[in-house]
Amino acid sequence: MRRRDFITLLGSGAATWPLVAHAQQSAMPVIGFLSVTFAGEQPHWLVAFRKSLAETGYVEGDNVSIEYRWAEDQYNRLPELAADLIRHHASVIVTPPSNPAALAAKAATAAIPIVFNVGGDPVRLGLVASLSSPGANATGINFLTTEIGAKRLGLLHELVPKAVRIAVLINPANAATNEATLPNIAEAARALGLQIRVLNATNGDEIDAAFTSLESDRADALLVAPDTFLASRRVQIAILSARHLVPAIYTVRDYAEAGGLISYGADVTDSVRQQGVYAGRILKGTKPTDLPVVQATKLELVINLRTAKAIGLEIPATLLSRADEVIE
Repeated sequence: MRRRDFITLLGSGAATWPLVAHAQQSAMPVIGFLSVTFAGEQPHWLVAFRKSLAETGYVEGDNVSIEYRWAEDQYNRLPELAADLIRHHASVIVTPPSNPAALAAKAATAAIPIVFNVGGDPVRLGLVASLSSPGANATGINFLTTEIGAKRLGLLHELVPKAVRIAVLINPANAATNEATLPNIAEAARALGLQIRVLNATNGDEIDAAFTSLESDRADALLVAPDTFLASRRVQIAILSARHLVPAIYTVRDYAEAGGLISYGADVTDSVRQQGVYAGRILKGTKPTDLPVVQATKLELVINLRTAKAIGLEIPATLLSRADEVIE
């Protein structure tokens, strides 16, 4: 081969390298990760998701790409973020714990597989036809938070049996969750002879205002409703509850670990881990309709004894004996 021909061949080959690399990159499947929170808000969720995804054979940056979209607690941004993931050719859309994110993804596409993670009944939410045979393009995990609102109220009543006026803190932007949660709590309150006052908060200032209202209303205790935004403000809520000496019950252990008094609910991090498993199986070719909705089987009761002592509350021995974890 003449030197000029060799240089020409080398040059033409080098010119094609970027095209080959681009083709390989384009062939890499894309997972759309649609979250209502801020980036970095729940790092343990991402660790659990990536680890379980890797166990199915997919490693981020190696043979799968993950496009992250963060609504930053602005639920009205979810539809546009879901549409953006579709434009980026997501092979599957994953929505970490949030009813609104799951509903936004479902409304955005009937073709791209969705792996949701919701606290409400996914059948009632319209995400699936049934738990065993989801149908269509969505499946996922149900961590049973809205259905156990009555149980949480019962635990709160056991914790402070003399309490009569109970405040319930909700995020009004999370309509689907509130519609499933509040009737359940109201019915349980009537049975226990308790009075319910609903307080609304969609941002940090409104949380502060809710606690001012809670004090002026002389509420005896507080129940924080399931909501991802409220969970992201768990430190603020825990501090205000302690400052106002208000016994409060929460939905997930993250609250108790942040200083909240007591939490009762499923292990949400484990539910995100399961999403990684389902996302990997779908990338391997399994259809969502062939993956039954996974329901949480274990509910955790976590009690923060340090907080109880700080607000001068003695935890009943019957409650302590049933706790899965006591933070001392």
